[in-house]
Amino acid sequence: MPGSITRKPAVSGKFYSDSAKRLKADIERLIDKEARPTGAIGCMLPHAGYVYSGRVAGITTSCLDIKDNAVLLGPNHTGYGEPFSIMTEGCWQTPLGEAEINSELAKSILSKSEHLSEDTNAHIYEHSIEVELPFLQYYKPDVKIVPIVVTEYQLSVYKEIGKSIALALKESKLENTTLIIASSDMTHYEPQKQAEKKDKEAIEAILELNEDKLVDKIKSLGISMCGYVPTAIMLAAAKLLGAKKADLICYQTSGDVTGDYDAVVGYAGIIVK
Repeated sequence: MPGSITRKPAVSGKFYSDSAKRLKADIERLIDKEARPTGAIGCMLPHAGYVYSGRVAGITTSCLDIKDNAVLLGPNHTGYGEPFSIMTEGCWQTPLGEAEINSELAKSILSKSEHLSEDTNAHIYEHSIEVELPFLQYYKPDVKIVPIVVTEYQLSVYKEIGKSIALALKESKLENTTLIIASSDMTHYEPQKQAEKKDKEAIEAILELNEDKLVDKIKSLGISMCGYVPTAIMLAAAKLLGAKKADLICYQTSGDVTGDYDAVVGYAGIIVK
């Protein structure tokens, strides 16, 4: 893969503004300027259009000390590419600039995993990682990233990828300068009370740092949390890096924005430290 590859924005002008000036102004309205940033190993952020989930993402990132590097794990909504896809070279472009891929770290993660594949096709049109980038760039314009897009498979695979991330971070001595971000929305298109009830079950598993319980709840309760695989991987990696607790920073649904509570999508912001 040529090192000069640039991944162009797929949803700017749709999920968020394609104007740098407007985008910065939007983010400033969404963040909590009085929050005290704290160090974290990982987090979970929503990835819908900013009008719906931007407040949850903004409040959560306000509470984070944004680090030099971010391993970004997103679900594959498009069906393109390999099941577990990592990009190891190039950069990602947003209206706020270019986020360079940390090639050394990405290649180290790839070399340690039996399941990750070098692939760009899964990333070209996928929004789940892209919508997190402007928030990171707002706080740290020169942030470096490792983009990984994943699909559903077996829990053992999620744990193996998490282990590969943790080992690569330890080996490269970047564990203290890297944030592992899982991109996920919660329940999709169910009545408010039902969505809240299901999401509470999934959130409790995440707060317990229990990826086994999370996957079990997703399956047994039919929770349509699109990024539970990225979240399971993040939890597996974070625990190997010393994670001891998690905090729910913010939860709301699309109904809290639109006033339509008949078919909502849930959004949660969680910090793991």
